[in-house]
Amino acid sequence: MENKIVVAISGASGSIYAKLLLDKLAELGSQIKAVGVVMSDNAKLNWELELGNKDYNNYPFTFYAKNDFMAPFASGSAKYNSMVIVPCSMGTLGRIATGVSNDLTTRAADVILKERRKLIVVARDTPLSLIHLQNMTTVTNAGGIICPAIPSFYSQPKTIEELAQTVVNRIIDLLGLEDQSYRWGEET
Repeated sequence: MENKIVVAISGASGSIYAKLLLDKLAELGSQIKAVGVVMSDNAKLNWELELGNKDYNNYPFTFYAKNDFMAPFASGSAKYNSMVIVPCSMGTLGRIATGVSNDLTTRAADVILKERRKLIVVARDTPLSLIHLQNMTTVTNAGGIICPAIPSFYSQPKTIEELAQTVVNRIIDLLGLEDQSYRWGEET
């Protein structure tokens, strides 16, 4: 199957994860047929606040408006095989868990799950309430993968970007893309 990937960026804090994922997908473009991106209004505001720029406009991907239900991945017939929501707010997760498809992000997630394709939810919130945990369980039981934005330290990252990249490396692995990154127990 050709790699056609949806990247949804919600309004949760953690824009660095979205930026580094888009950077990595651009770098690995030869393995990918299409990347469709949808950002909420709050995602754009947080990107600008946290990263100090509007560089989300500079990627070679197709961007869709948050309510563009004519986007190809709003239907299973377009055969997008993977979706990453990075970062994923608890509100977005809750709407997905309860089947509320009120925007393109939640509609695309609904499509990915109903077609039994790969949904990767990069949850970014703390602490977690019982409602959040139950919503994560519901999405997991429906076939989604919860990949919390929890960086690892065993690669001894030296910068914030290197630390955040440890999460993005996991996302790339979950997408099934080939990339060189730190591997536990292997020479670097």
